[in-house]
Amino acid sequence: MARIAVGGFNHETNVFAPHKAEYDYFLRASGGWPALSRGEKMLDELYGVNLPAANAIDRLRELGHQIVPLLWCSSTPSAHVTEEAFENISAMMIEDLNKSPAVDAVLLDLHGAMVCEHIPDGDGELIRRVRETVGGQVPVAVCLDLHANVSDQMIEQASFLEIYRTYPHVDMGLTGDRAAKLLHRLLQEGLARFPAMTTKRANFLIPPHWASTLMDPARSIYNLLEKLDDDDIQGISLACGFPYSDVAEVGPCVVAYGFDQYKVDKAADILFSEINLNEAAFNGHLYKVDEAVKEAIRLSADANAPIILADTQDNPGGGGPGDTTGLLRALVEHKATGAVVGVIADPQVVAQAHAAGKHTTINAQLGEKSGLPGHSPFCAEFHVLNIFEGTFKSTGPMMAGATMNIGATALLETGGVKIVVGSIPMQALDQSMFSHLGVEPAEQKIVSLKSSVHFRNDFQDIAAAILLVASPGPVLADLASVPFRHLRPDIRITS
Repeated sequence: MARIAVGGFNHETNVFAPHKAEYDYFLRASGGWPALSRGEKMLDELYGVNLPAANAIDRLRELGHQIVPLLWCSSTPSAHVTEEAFENISAMMIEDLNKSPAVDAVLLDLHGAMVCEHIPDGDGELIRRVRETVGGQVPVAVCLDLHANVSDQMIEQASFLEIYRTYPHVDMGLTGDRAAKLLHRLLQEGLARFPAMTTKRANFLIPPHWASTLMDPARSIYNLLEKLDDDDIQGISLACGFPYSDVAEVGPCVVAYGFDQYKVDKAADILFSEINLNEAAFNGHLYKVDEAVKEAIRLSADANAPIILADTQDNPGGGGPGDTTGLLRALVEHKATGAVVGVIADPQVVAQAHAAGKHTTINAQLGEKSGLPGHSPFCAEFHVLNIFEGTFKSTGPMMAGATMNIGATALLETGGVKIVVGSIPMQALDQSMFSHLGVEPAEQKIVSLKSSVHFRNDFQDIAAAILLVASPGPVLADLASVPFRHLRPDIRITS
């Protein structure tokens, strides 16, 4: 039996987003994820949640190991993690590691695209500090998001990296399970690292909204990865990268581990070749706002299922504030019927609706409170159809029964369009975010979602069609228009 320390610190950074991740953001529950918790409380908070750390803990216990809980926390994607937040949370983790009796291994549940005010590679720096604490002979396993920007420091400091294989990320827990098995193998062999390892970094950017593993080319690429992950290869992973972090080590990256260098190299070469062959295929049609709404109205006339509008440029899962109103305005102006928009983040309007009560009318300035240049609130008379306090359970596969928390909510209606308004920004990735207010997405004609891809985990099967919309917002879908400053000079950007 080994003593294995487990911890997590998650943030996906869009440096172009309007607000930074303050320390306080990590102290409270974020969407469906727990608030910062330490020690035994961390084990309670993670139990049954679809996260790498949760499944890794279960698997490691099944394999006979003792868990030393450190801390786990996350915050909604945003701009840089503040220096205060990173240093405080990192210090807690190292303190907990130092206070515990000597550990035989460490497993970290990270994102891989954390950029801090003072450190561009937050995840790599945290791994380095953990490695410095435990020494070079202790295995340090790291789980990463599919959108990790895999840095040289991460590769050098970690014993191995195990990365999500699905987008939407329905395999977060399974990633922890895979990592636990690999860590167990290292401990059985008495090794700090696998003797064979290789990495390959592609020289182009993948737009996140065109990289869903539910459709090609990503679906075929990850199917190939699964076939390559056999007895000869202990672990092979592909990170697609997160362009909006604007760091030099961005872009698709393959990492592979094993005992035979030839076989590890061969598997990585095969996967890397397939990635490069599909560079141009990570593309598709992005609708302008009016074009999208007109097409949705046309398609919905004969459809027996909803037309989904993905408001990709204001996706809180990519750093958007979740409060823009471009699609709402267009749906009202074009007199769309049977339409619902969600979730717009506006705690002030939610408070106004709660004060007025159900079945009342309020005059409100909805959304656009984040201060994006050229944006102004949507001013109208709204009918308050429903209000809700507290939290609710997720019903979709990605969140897998987690307790959702978007703060107090309200269901409003104006111009025949319903709007779900929440208090905390969170992308619309689960039907429960609508149904807890009495709106069943499958029964609507048009559903506008603030999400890029994760919505597909719970909405794709009920949709007659899905249109990706470049409605105004800070998560720019056309990467050629993003004002990057720190990319490698020769990296290719597909418009």
